[in-house]
Amino acid sequence: MTMRALRAAFAILALACALAAPAAALQPDEILEDPQLEQRARDISAHLRCLVCQNQSIDDSDAPLARDLRIIVRERLQAGDTNEEVVSFVVDRYGEFVLLKPTFSWHNALLWAAPVILLVFGGLIVMFSLRGRRGSAPKALTTEERQALDEVMGKGRRDTAPAASEH
Repeated sequence: MTMRALRAAFAILALACALAAPAAALQPDEILEDPQLEQRARDISAHLRCLVCQNQSIDDSDAPLARDLRIIVRERLQAGDTNEEVVSFVVDRYGEFVLLKPTFSWHNALLWAAPVILLVFGGLIVMFSLRGRRGSAPKALTTEERQALDEVMGKGRRDTAPAASEH
């Protein structure tokens, strides 16, 4: 087998595995007879998070809870609920975490805005602290401090001067 044929076979196998995974999650007894209702159920299930899995829709998950949620979605659709009513029913029971794409509301606006607010606040702190350091000139010495400095500096010169003159 050539390298090219081996690569093609591997690509086909990988594609088949990727496409088979979502199909394996849905059990045959869950599928509705009405194709339109089944399509609506799959559309809804694709946007609901499996509460057991990490960021996987209930349509793709094999978890027992995901199966229960898929059955609830189909039961609600058969009862005549609209897509919005089904989603609302599930959200009322499990919270907004069940939505793969949570809605933007004033209740969670702080969570969405917190990173931006923290970056702006941190930038302002850095800006003002740097401005404060640059803007302050060294304080001038008072006359007493100047005399003390001259005395220390003069004393240091006198201490080194005799040592140099002794040689």
